[in-house]
Amino acid sequence: MALLDMEHAVQGDAAKDSTLRDWLRALEATAPVANNPQRTLPDVIEEQAQQRGSAEALISARSTLSYRALGERVNRYARWALHHQVQPGETVSLMLPNQPDYFAIWLGITKVGGVVALINTQLRGTSLAHCIDLVKPKHVIVAAELMEQFQSAQLSTQPKVWQYDGQDGLRIDSEIERFSPAPLGETERRTVTIDDQALTIYTSGTTGLPKAAKVSHRRLMQWSFWFGGLMDTGPDDRMYNCLPMYHAVGGVQAIGALLVRGGAVVIAEKFSAREFWKDIAAYDCTLFQYIGELCRYLVNAPAQPAEREHRLRLAVGNGMRADVWERFQSRFAIPRVLEFYAATEGNVSLYNVEGKPGAVGRLPAFLRHRFPLDLVKFDTASNMPLRDGEGRCIRCAADEIGEAIGRIASDAKAGGRFEGYTEAADTERKILRNVFKDGDAWYRTGDLMRVDAGGFFFFVDRIGDTFRWKGENVATSEVAAALERFPGIAEACVYGVEVHGHEGKAGMATLVTNGALDLAALRNHLAAQLPAYARPLFLRIKESITATATFKQKKDELAREGFDLATVADPIYCYCDDPQRQAYMRLDAALYESVATGTLRL
Repeated sequence: MALLDMEHAVQGDAAKDSTLRDWLRALEATAPVANNPQRTLPDVIEEQAQQRGSAEALISARSTLSYRALGERVNRYARWALHHQVQPGETVSLMLPNQPDYFAIWLGITKVGGVVALINTQLRGTSLAHCIDLVKPKHVIVAAELMEQFQSAQLSTQPKVWQYDGQDGLRIDSEIERFSPAPLGETERRTVTIDDQALTIYTSGTTGLPKAAKVSHRRLMQWSFWFGGLMDTGPDDRMYNCLPMYHAVGGVQAIGALLVRGGAVVIAEKFSAREFWKDIAAYDCTLFQYIGELCRYLVNAPAQPAEREHRLRLAVGNGMRADVWERFQSRFAIPRVLEFYAATEGNVSLYNVEGKPGAVGRLPAFLRHRFPLDLVKFDTASNMPLRDGEGRCIRCAADEIGEAIGRIASDAKAGGRFEGYTEAADTERKILRNVFKDGDAWYRTGDLMRVDAGGFFFFVDRIGDTFRWKGENVATSEVAAALERFPGIAEACVYGVEVHGHEGKAGMATLVTNGALDLAALRNHLAAQLPAYARPLFLRIKESITATATFKQKKDELAREGFDLATVADPIYCYCDDPQRQAYMRLDAALYESVATGTLRL
């Protein structure tokens, strides 16, 4: 449906239904992107620098950049790239903590056709070397405080290394002062289009080495203008962003959505539950960007005087569970939550503009052509979608759990583009072919979802996190949510473990608690909340659970350790399905031997 037709279709209801206005703003904001292929995000920031001048753009404890100053920094970095002969398509790797210059650096380099690889500042050693060698950068820019970490990586490539704010070696922050801050002249400009690659952003999976996703200028424009329109950002808005800038949400969407419409972004170096509400109030923020686990940390934190002293109008993010959502919104007086679902490299996105707790989004009828999404039945044993007798995938019915897939479109203007990874094999593994007809291709999200009768989509679990026990599929996120509803449990991480003599994997949960647990009451709680096959058979009590920078729990090590008393020093409890002692019991050597040899009934 054309944009004008859609506007006519909804204008009669727009005054009554604000969600339609949200959609319309997003569509209007992104409509010009494809029609102006040589207008990229650096160009938009240059336009804003001319229009907004001394208005604040990026604010942090380290420094503050006005729009004019940001534009000037971008031009200096662009000239640095030209001077050092960074050719179109060549890569510069960037390893800096959150700060305003982070954004200026990659805007400047991409303005003249370079590609910037955003390196996770938590990495070191083999994983860091993997990420850098994968993209073969010509230069690497590293914060001085991260140099020791950077040097732990044994690189097979030999990029030129530039320090940021250091004392030794090549200093890029000093070097750029040589270059003019004025707009680039005609002889300095290169032809860069929205279809050229701008960034490399790495997947943040909890297992295996990261994959390097290619991100075009088109995606940067779409993300920025779509979210700017959806959130109705403007010059009076301030976004609080404490998420890592090496990821798409914290590094592009949260910033771009404000800057393309004249607002400002407050950049915190990292999330701190203690400082969060103080910062929100002190910087007079109107929006903030969340990851679901961040909100859970805040809900579990002690009360603070500043937690309701704010003028926030909207929290936007992804991964907030329904039980956290309602407590979070009520306790902190958040007028509106905008939950969404997306992936850096994916072609599937959903938006919950209605604010239905727990849902990741809904597709209005007038937008289904723009978001070609389907759910197909999934086989946990093979980790692949099920096929019928003719070899076709099988669509899920309402409330039936399946993998979310997105049709890959050949039309460059369509929302179904999949740009893939730097490695062709990684790209191919994410593509499902001959799904509903010969020759079609669909992007695999790797996520299990369900859709209710009202069209709302709900995230169920990551493929690989779901396991099979007693012939049934267990969704770890569902079990974790049930555990965290029990008083005294601050955090739960659920996974499957192998048990001798049993098929599939038994449920195990690592718990962070606020004191002693009433295990009998917990068992009764789980019996009321979950079917028997989903209740965890093993509980491990731990002081904290290791997570990624975006608060994704690292389950792989916990799953490897399992309930092995020779490996784990933490208290472990086992549920004994015995008429004489149906309860969680502390796992000792004798009980462990019974479980390990398969003599104890589970």
